Amino acid sequence: MANLSVNICGVPFKNPVTVASGTFGFGREFSDFYDLSRLGGIMVKGLTPAKRDGNKPPRIAETPLGMLNSVGLQNPGVDAFIKTELPWLRQFDTNIIANITGTTPEEYAEMVEKLCDARVDMIEINVSCPNVKEGGALFGASVKGITDVVSACRKVSTLPLIVKLSPNVTDIAEMARAAEGAGADSISLINTLLGMRIDLATRKPILGNNLGGLSGPAVKPVAVRMVYQVAQAVKLPIIGMGGIMTAEDAEEFLLAGASVISVGTANLVDPFAALKVLEGLERKLDSTGEAVCDIIGAVTLNS
Repeated sequence: MANLSVNICGVPFKNPVTVASGTFGFGREFSDFYDLSRLGGIMVKGLTPAKRDGNKPPRIAETPLGMLNSVGLQNPGVDAFIKTELPWLRQFDTNIIANITGTTPEEYAEMVEKLCDARVDMIEINVSCPNVKEGGALFGASVKGITDVVSACRKVSTLPLIVKLSPNVTDIAEMARAAEGAGADSISLINTLLGMRIDLATRKPILGNNLGGLSGPAVKPVAVRMVYQVAQAVKLPIIGMGGIMTAEDAEEFLLAGASVISVGTANLVDPFAALKVLEGLERKLDSTGEAVCDIIGAVTLNS
C-alpha cells in the first residue's frame, strides 16, 4: 500500500485528505455514512466568540460549476463547541482543526487560548472577516490586518496556527509572506471568491445578503494557481482547497505545492466525496509506487 502519511507543523496526518470548514459541520451528519477516522483531519465549522444565528435567507444560490453561499458563520460559539462537539469528535482517530473568526485581534486571541486549553490539534485562523476597528475592512485584505491577527494569536498559542487566506486580494504571495512573518505555522487557501447572482424576475440579488462566496469546481484553476504561487513565496506547509471534487483534482493541488488538501463543496453534493478522493489517491499512488511526499510540489513548468 502507498504511504499516504504526511507531517505538517509537527502534526502527523495519516493521509492528506481533510474536509473544509463550513462544509462538514462538526461531522455528526457525515458519521452516519462512513467512519470519520478514515480522514486525515476535520476542519470544523467556523467558530466565533459567541453564538451566531447567521445571515437572513436565502443563503445558498447555485451557479454554473459551483455555488454561492452567505450562511453568515452560523455556529454555537466556541464555548459550546468545546463543551459539546469536541468531546464527541475525539472518539475518532483524526486531527481536529478548529476554525476561528473574530472582529478584533483580541477576540481571535481569546478563542485561541480557549482552544489551546481544550487541546484541539491545530487552529485555523480565518482572516476573511471584517475588522470592526478599521471600519469593516477585511483583515485578510491587507498586510497589516493579517499581521495584527496572527501576531496576537501567536503570543498566546501553544498549538500550530494555520492562516486561511482570502483570494480576494491583488497579491496572494504578499499576504502569505505577511502571515509567515507574523508567526503562522501553515497556510490554507483558498477561501471563497466574492460573487453575486441576480433574480431576473425580481431584479434583486438571489442571496438575502446580496453577495456571497463562490466555491466549487469553477474556482479550482484560481486555487491551484494561488497554491503554486504561495508555495514559491513561503517555506510553510500549505493546505490546498477550492473546487476539489475528485482524486485527480487533489493530485493537482499536491503537485502545485500543497502538503494536505481539503474537500469542501463536494461534501454537499456527495456525502462520500472526501472518502472517494482518499480512495482514488490510494489507487493512483499504489499504481505508481509513489508516496504522497514524492509528489508534493513536483510540478515541472514549461520552458
